[in-house]
Amino acid sequence: MSELRRPRVGHIEFLNCVPIYWGLMRSGALLDVDLTRASPVALNDALVAGELDIAPISLVEYLRHAEDLVLLPGVAVGSDGPVLSVNIVHERPLSALDGGRVALGSSSRTGVLLAQMLLTEKYGVDCEFVQAEPDVPRMLEKADAAVVIGDVALRAMYEAPQRGLSVTDLGAAWRDWAGVPMVFAVWAVRREFAQKNPGQVKAVHDAFLRSVRLCLAELDVVAEATSRWEPFDASTLAGYFRSLDFSLGERQLTGLRAFAEKAAARGEVPPLPTEGPDLFCG
Repeated sequence: MSELRRPRVGHIEFLNCVPIYWGLMRSGALLDVDLTRASPVALNDALVAGELDIAPISLVEYLRHAEDLVLLPGVAVGSDGPVLSVNIVHERPLSALDGGRVALGSSSRTGVLLAQMLLTEKYGVDCEFVQAEPDVPRMLEKADAAVVIGDVALRAMYEAPQRGLSVTDLGAAWRDWAGVPMVFAVWAVRREFAQKNPGQVKAVHDAFLRSVRLCLAELDVVAEATSRWEPFDASTLAGYFRSLDFSLGERQLTGLRAFAEKAAARGEVPPLPTEGPDLFCG
């Protein structure tokens, strides 16, 4: 019997999801869900624990729990080239970091793993990785490079060169290395909830698809409104929003599978099943 309650839906409190939240507000969809706004890590853990029914989840955490989750088709956060907000900030070339220390100030498990894969496999360097608070100047006091995401990384993209620092955009680095888009986060549903409540899941999925269409049609308006309470001007935000890819089609799935294969080869995630439970709801 279906559960007679509003779906518990998660939303990331990062700039990269502002356009989707804007679309949800414009469409009135927020009235039909019990929305939880939190950090990516908190949402990851809540969805895996069954405290949320539908939420964005880091690609790495989805791959680790794919048996319990199904994807919402067509909705993700990624890039097909520069992403601007998942970066390594460094003083010397990445290829010269062998034996160095890299500070991980990121709460994105996907961004951290991507940085580690690129450094060890693409650049061929053996680094010591240490956790740190996401503050670039302090990170670089104790390390040779800093991995940051979100608003901190976006600021670093524009401010670091003025301090004589280099910034490697991990979305662009992945595209150069693998030749496919990078998917950082997906929207997933608890498999049991999807099986018991297909109508509710379809309604939420449709709302997200409408939201993506609305936000893409109004990105300049979204950027102008967002700039009123963020430390970035409207032009910077519009460029950032346009660098993001909110879709999850065949090309993005190719990138997802390429990342999953590399991550599985490192023992970080189970291999994606070629048979068995469907990846998508519906």
